[in-house]
Amino acid sequence: MKRRKAVNLEPNGPDEIKTRIPVWLYPSTLEVMDRTLETAGCKSRSEFLEKAALFYAGYVSGQDACEFLPAALTDALRSTVHDSENRTCRLLFKLAVELDMVMNVLAAGMEIPQEDLDRLRGRCVREVKSTNGSVTLKDAVDYQRGGA
Repeated sequence: MKRRKAVNLEPNGPDEIKTRIPVWLYPSTLEVMDRTLETAGCKSRSEFLEKAALFYAGYVSGQDACEFLPAALTDALRSTVHDSENRTCRLLFKLAVELDMVMNVLAAGMEIPQEDLDRLRGRCVREVKSTNGSVTLKDAVDYQRGGA
């Protein structure tokens, strides 16, 4: 697979001179181009084709995708990700509070030697790593009753 190369989206300098080239386009393509000239902020077909060529070259080369997405779409994506992060942080905080409450209730009612607690912590770390955090109360009960 060919590796894509970055494309320079800016002219190489103010002294650069445009080159005239023949372009063959279907009448329907010209019609679409003429209808969108003003929307694209172009004064001529030539300017429109130049912007379109630079846009497509940047898209194909994989350069910063944000340059090619509409600003509204980029803002919506950023907002969605930010909201998801905030929601996840709030839920993790609530979970940590609940877990702290459970641990304090258990600690108040049980007398667990420090070495047993240290061994249990190591076992729990290994268990969480090996299951990617998918631990269940049933697994803990099975272990505490002498299971694997």
